[in-house]
Amino acid sequence: MTQAAEIATTQPESPLPRKASRERRREQLIEATIRTLAELGYARTTMTAVAKAAGLSHGLVNFHFETKERLLTETLMFLADEYRENWQAALSEAGGSAAMQLDALLRADFNEKICEPNRLNAWCSFWGEAQSRPIYMEKCGSNDRLYAATLKGICERLIDEGGYRFEVDLVTRIIRVVSEGVWLDLTTMSKPYSRDEALRTVFTCAKAFFPKHFDENGLLNRPI
Repeated sequence: MTQAAEIATTQPESPLPRKASRERRREQLIEATIRTLAELGYARTTMTAVAKAAGLSHGLVNFHFETKERLLTETLMFLADEYRENWQAALSEAGGSAAMQLDALLRADFNEKICEPNRLNAWCSFWGEAQSRPIYMEKCGSNDRLYAATLKGICERLIDEGGYRFEVDLVTRIIRVVSEGVWLDLTTMSKPYSRDEALRTVFTCAKAFFPKHFDENGLLNRPI
């Protein structure tokens, strides 16, 4: 097992109060599914394994989700919504310049909550399993298109503001592929590097296109 940095084994959580809300129970089961996907992979994840990881009965998992397919689909949607909300929140807090927004968007990918071993490996389970791809494209395609369009708009503005001579579609694609590739790298390396090193890798890519605005540590003269 690789670390993606060290996947926690699916030990049961501390039990919630017996009268925990339906929504809180569902979230508990989704978090248990994320951990189970990280440890066992897509094909070997079962409702029984998720119940064990959550410290709940199989019947309760079945009550909330009915089928494994529905459980996995809702887990994927949870991850997709969490990812979208994370980068949108980062942009909302960034300054108005294109460079500040690109810095915020790239840092969001390596936020401690998002870029953590279980979530990275769960994402890879969905990406790597053929039977999950139609579900991924149906449920996450619009999120991917929104992110790509947002990144392209930021890069287009930065190219104009900085007087750079690059094709925006090419720049956008390379930055996106590098960021996604670093995520994958973190799950497959026998000795994964830190999130700080992952960010340096992505910012080195940004520096190659936008040297007036970025170095390997991010935005030049970034406000502290």
